[in-house]
Amino acid sequence: MESSYDLLHALKKLGYLKTARDPLWWPNSGTFEVIVGAILTQQTKWERVEASLANLKEAGLMSLEALSQAETGQISSAIKPSGFYNTKAQRLQRLCQNMLDEFHTFERFQEEVTREWLLGQKGIGMESADSILCYGCGREVLVIDSYTARLLEAFGYHFESYMEIQEWMQEGIEANFDKITQLFGSELTLHTLYARFHGMIVEYAKEHIRGKDVNTDILKKQLEG
Repeated sequence: MESSYDLLHALKKLGYLKTARDPLWWPNSGTFEVIVGAILTQQTKWERVEASLANLKEAGLMSLEALSQAETGQISSAIKPSGFYNTKAQRLQRLCQNMLDEFHTFERFQEEVTREWLLGQKGIGMESADSILCYGCGREVLVIDSYTARLLEAFGYHFESYMEIQEWMQEGIEANFDKITQLFGSELTLHTLYARFHGMIVEYAKEHIRGKDVNTDILKKQLEG
């Protein structure tokens, strides 16, 4: 594997993305729900997040205004399936309050928020910030997670930081972007490609990474072919 494009090509040939839940992979991309999900998914499985999101909707709390004004205990109760619910409730509510103070509406937040602003919010790290930017705000950002790092390490690539991984991954795609239309059979924006590429990696990892074992055999066969 010489670049991230080779990884993308192999994953595409293996049939990823396999889910059809959203054109950009993350459920309900482009909505306020992405911001909530990005906070709730920290240190837990997505299936538990879905239960929490359903609870928030049922309680009428799935909006910027509702979460900023609700009782913290009510939020905690609704997101209990996600774990660390008291901490997440406090951080989620504070984030919503800060979003309203700074941007006034979710639509303006989508247009104007920066990574720096997000990283200045308690409980938001690089992965969460980029998830919000990519899937919530439509920015050309490739989300990097532990699956990505472990997969690259299995192929002999070692990086010192999140930003180094992201730079290497994005460079490989951008340098080979002219091949993307042929690979996918249609034109894709860079944003759509980044969104789907991250989803492809997550889907593969969930099927082929178990504990410390990273199974790359099926990928290597595609790369060699």
